[in-house]
Amino acid sequence: MASISHLITFSHLTSSARSYAQFTPPSSRTLNKVRVFARFKATTQTPTPSTSTTIINNNNNNSIDFSDPDWKTKFQQDFEARFRLPHLTDIFPDAPPIPSTFCLKMRTPVDRDIPGHYSSDEDWHGYINNNDRVLLKTIYYSSPTSAGAECIDPNCTWVEQWVHRAGPREKIYYKPEEVKAAIVTCGGLCPGLNDVIRQIVITLEIYGVKKILSRKVVQNIHLSGGSLLGVSRGGPGVSNIVDSLEERGINMLFVLGGNGTHAGANAIHNECCKRRLKVSVIGVPKTIDNDILLMDKTFGFDTAVEEAQRAINSAYIEAHSAYHGIGVVKLMGRSSGFIAMQASLSSGQVDICLIPEVPFNLHGPHGVLSHLKYLLETKGSAVVCVAEGAGQNLLQKTNATDASGNVVFGDIGVYIQQETKKHFKEIGVHADVKYIDPTYMIRACRANASDGILCTVLGQNAVHGAFAGYSGITVGLCNTHYAYFPIPEVISHPRLVDPNSRMWHRCLTSTGQPDFI
Repeated sequence: MASISHLITFSHLTSSARSYAQFTPPSSRTLNKVRVFARFKATTQTPTPSTSTTIINNNNNNSIDFSDPDWKTKFQQDFEARFRLPHLTDIFPDAPPIPSTFCLKMRTPVDRDIPGHYSSDEDWHGYINNNDRVLLKTIYYSSPTSAGAECIDPNCTWVEQWVHRAGPREKIYYKPEEVKAAIVTCGGLCPGLNDVIRQIVITLEIYGVKKILSRKVVQNIHLSGGSLLGVSRGGPGVSNIVDSLEERGINMLFVLGGNGTHAGANAIHNECCKRRLKVSVIGVPKTIDNDILLMDKTFGFDTAVEEAQRAINSAYIEAHSAYHGIGVVKLMGRSSGFIAMQASLSSGQVDICLIPEVPFNLHGPHGVLSHLKYLLETKGSAVVCVAEGAGQNLLQKTNATDASGNVVFGDIGVYIQQETKKHFKEIGVHADVKYIDPTYMIRACRANASDGILCTVLGQNAVHGAFAGYSGITVGLCNTHYAYFPIPEVISHPRLVDPNSRMWHRCLTSTGQPDFI
């Protein structure tokens, strides 16, 4: 990272990453199958809980026969193989490890002429052992019918699943003076981008990397929203990207983005392996929708939920102050409704929450409009919170796609606003409908305290992972602990709200809404 312009050039390289992975959310009819057999790809035949011989295919297309008495052992072995972290020694088995230059007990170089040559302190116990693990799932479900159950087999047998703990290692595989790193920010804006960029630079500096932006440049960038590097969609192909990495001598690439961007990062990793390039490609999950698998949350999500409160509160005040007022708020969430669900639950002011995972009818005796009429008669006002990807079956479909290959959605918020006005006019009932779309206001704001901490630790652990010699991995929060994951395991499909989860049930309890089907 020799200069800002160098970084800005790289900030557009993998924006086309989304073209490498297109995701189709499962329909509501198959959601239970995805939930109960969460560790496997769904088969064409719906599993029957009463049989112990159901065979499901996992992500590597290997079969697990639950009638086999050793299936648990085989499953765990397969799981360990799938979640093994790709390492530079896979390509360069003779690559020599060196003592880590990351030590917070003594930072002063012994020899200032040798960048990154720090005094070793064997008494410092701040390193992570390579065998440290984090438990992936912590709840034992006794039955597949338990709310939110995620079961491996039809009997919900408990099987421990462990992933690799993130953090600094005692041995590293890069000499700091030889490191030349680049950072990529892809897709749309998200609160916390600058926080991650800042912490990557600072941590690289602590390791002793010299070919880096100065700390002065990044010191205060986290106080503003947006991205120092800029963001974009679309871009060159993988081969051209790797050509550029090779020409510039880049040996660490930090990729900040969502599912599609991570798919692109994994493709870059594979191409580097194919060319036998010593390059660590590390992902940092950036998606405001919180739709990446296996992780507690992604950065920007908490800030989005917090900022959405302002829009919901404004809609409530507008609706409550008017005669038969109805406030409609559209929030982000293409495939998943986590923002709408948690913002509704947090506010306590939402009467109807609509998300992509739960189908609904707008018209008819059990539709949303009928319930709105009931709310006006009983409460005098109502607030609707809808995720952008909800109810797309009600809108006219287009074949248009954006630069990342995503289908351009119709505006469900405007549609609900127009249909609500039309409906109440037809039945002769006055309704004052106000519509608020805070999308770009939320995306552009700075990270709140919770996201600021998450971004800081993600940035640090991304650098630790690169120096430890890993590549083709991403870092995330798993059961309140930070862990490394192989990229393919987190991008197989978007993480979705489970309509049978306790969190969705809590939201329904808060809103009091009925089933709209």
